[in-house]
Amino acid sequence: MSEKLQSILQKQQKQQEESMQKKSEEIMQLVGFIIGDEELAVPILNIQEIIKPIEYTKVPSVPDYVLGVFNLRGSILPLIDLRRKFGLSSILQTEDTRYIVIKAENSEAGFVIDKLTQAIRIKQDDIEMPPVTFHKEEDSSNLISAIGKMEESIVTILNVNALLKRDF
Repeated sequence: MSEKLQSILQKQQKQQEESMQKKSEEIMQLVGFIIGDEELAVPILNIQEIIKPIEYTKVPSVPDYVLGVFNLRGSILPLIDLRRKFGLSSILQTEDTRYIVIKAENSEAGFVIDKLTQAIRIKQDDIEMPPVTFHKEEDSSNLISAIGKMEESIVTILNVNALLKRDF
């Protein structure tokens, strides 16, 4: 092999290694919160805002996890209790309770969370797909999109599109 060809191959290999290293250093930014005993998270880019609880209006003939609707600066949004959505019993709101307004594409809704925790930064290498046993294969509305491994814990990353999917 000529020296020129060998030099080109070495440059290509070095570029591939650098590209792989950059990919492994990519960071996903999330907002963490507590529901029950579990820490969950959603991508920070899908958060419109986080507010203290405000008045909402009940709506008849909706699933029990839909508390009603609320007015956020002129936009009427559904309010969903994530505890009920995940099959947990409701609790009274506390000073830690927040409404997290999540948006994706042309949809947005408010979700009641027990407590806001922290902004989370996780390397792409530390994010894995959830085990197949967590959902039915034919179900496209899986609430769990990934599992993030942090230093001393694991965080469940929710599928924003599935959260916002209207099934009522």
